[in-house]
Amino acid sequence: MSTEISSRAEAPAAGPDRSFGRTVKAYVALTKPRVMELLLVVTVPAMILAEKGLPNLWLVLATLIGGAMSAGSAGAFNCYIDREADRLMKRTKNRPLVTGEVSDRNALVFAWVLGVVSVVWLYFTTNWLAALLGLAAIFTYVVVYTMWLKGRSEQNIIWGGIAGCFPVVIGWAAVTGSLDWPAWIFFLIIFLWTPAHYWPLSMRYREDYAKAGVPMLGVVRGRVTVGLQVILYTWATVASSLLLIPVAEMGWLYIIGSILVGGYFIGEAHSLYSSAIRGQEGKPMKVFHGSITYLSVLSLLIAIDPLLPF
Repeated sequence: MSTEISSRAEAPAAGPDRSFGRTVKAYVALTKPRVMELLLVVTVPAMILAEKGLPNLWLVLATLIGGAMSAGSAGAFNCYIDREADRLMKRTKNRPLVTGEVSDRNALVFAWVLGVVSVVWLYFTTNWLAALLGLAAIFTYVVVYTMWLKGRSEQNIIWGGIAGCFPVVIGWAAVTGSLDWPAWIFFLIIFLWTPAHYWPLSMRYREDYAKAGVPMLGVVRGRVTVGLQVILYTWATVASSLLLIPVAEMGWLYIIGSILVGGYFIGEAHSLYSSAIRGQEGKPMKVFHGSITYLSVLSLLIAIDPLLPF
């Protein structure tokens, strides 16, 4: 049975309905566009904060293109490496390597080409530091997280989540050619935010991860433990966001906005924990989506605040 599955994955689906558009859509899906979109959300605010105003628009565009290719390469490598586990989970049953829309070999070639082009692009359109950070982001996500930690440790998402922090420092480096304290604080915010964002998802898809043999925290620990960890990381995320106020000299818009949206995020985390201690499943996906709202609003505040005259 497993041999049949593998052979189907190696050969793309044939037939008259296999259009060029469908093929393009399959390759785009390999890059995990939703993850890429979330990562790019933080790049522009980091560049505006670094510039203390609007940076050169071509530089912004070039950085976004390079960052998208870098994230897309990491996503494609991840799909290739995790293809067998993906075939076991309902959440990933429609990924291109599972359905056979893209062959394993083509996916691997695509990931390598996209990764090399992303580094070369960032080197020639921004600077060597941004290019080096782009390479480090791919290495961290593919080797440290996907190949090493994901299948071995319940803390995988903590250290693997470092890869998601790189768009901030790539954007900052593209503007300044260096890395300063505000960039590292923004990096820290996303580092702490990642477990609070991802662990509720592991609660929702606990059976999927268990079936695939992935020891996510939601699989190896009970709801109470996961809920408490989500609270701790949420509080740490919000606290770290306040460090930008003195270090980056943020104004009243950021001060008030970050406190309000942070309070919302903390409230959602506590609600999940309250359900857990009562023996209820709660609404982990509400916390998951709430974490995305939090990071999006916080990034918007970081982008707008430096542009205001007060």
